[in-house]
Amino acid sequence: MCPKLIRLGSTAIDNAFQSINRVVLRGASPPSRSSKGRNGRYWRKRDERLASRCQACESGGCSAVQSIAIMVLASTLAFASDPSPLQDFCVAVNDSKSAVFVNGKFCNDPKLAKADDFFFSGLLTPRNTSNPIGSTVTPVNVMQIPGLNTLGISLARIDFAPYGLNPPHTHPRGTEILVVLEGTLYVGFVTSNPENRLFTKVLYPGDVFVFPEGLIHFQFNEGKTNAVAISGLSSQNPGVITIANAVFGSNPKISDDVLAKAFQVDKKVVDYLQAQFWWPNN
Repeated sequence: MCPKLIRLGSTAIDNAFQSINRVVLRGASPPSRSSKGRNGRYWRKRDERLASRCQACESGGCSAVQSIAIMVLASTLAFASDPSPLQDFCVAVNDSKSAVFVNGKFCNDPKLAKADDFFFSGLLTPRNTSNPIGSTVTPVNVMQIPGLNTLGISLARIDFAPYGLNPPHTHPRGTEILVVLEGTLYVGFVTSNPENRLFTKVLYPGDVFVFPEGLIHFQFNEGKTNAVAISGLSSQNPGVITIANAVFGSNPKISDDVLAKAFQVDKKVVDYLQAQFWWPNN
């Protein structure tokens, strides 16, 4: 980054960015970063121009607006993201001979797609919650609907027995938005280090709560009747890591020396916890 940008006052930066935001950020997204072919030539020329303009600014040859423009251009190099899908859909298929690998799945030939590739039935059916934690999650993601591949969305039904728990877990690839259909749920999430701040809320039918991507969260049925919720997730395959299952039920086991030190407990406590069966409700 050009040192001159650091010396710009906050007011100048704010005013300049308002102008740049209407001009620079309105353009089309640049091609994927690459060292080969047409994309490689594009990025090499862009880097050369950026270096040249940065040098000109350091010698006093550009305004605050121009300096911010360079900052915006530079930021696209660091914050470039995956492009949006370039086709209507990419139905997942396990046959690698007739497909292209995209987002962890092979894409079927679009001409062979059918309505059932975008369909799932049975979400209204209550699930069995007779298990140690009193909850069952029914996912509807790319594994159940192949047509979800590359579309960045999925959902799940969560059934709770009275006082049932969807234990602390995280979705490494998706934000979750939950709506309660039946019952009363006590829900919450914990922010990242160092604050580890807890946000909680009691939800009733029709209430909605959001769990940010990657943060540990939970849902607990504090009522005497069954509860049902539907969750939407911002990924076709958001993943789930249940904290207790991952820490104490890993295969192979994490060394009890490590866990005893981490949790500051006796090894016997760790050995006891590792000997339990951690129910996989997801």
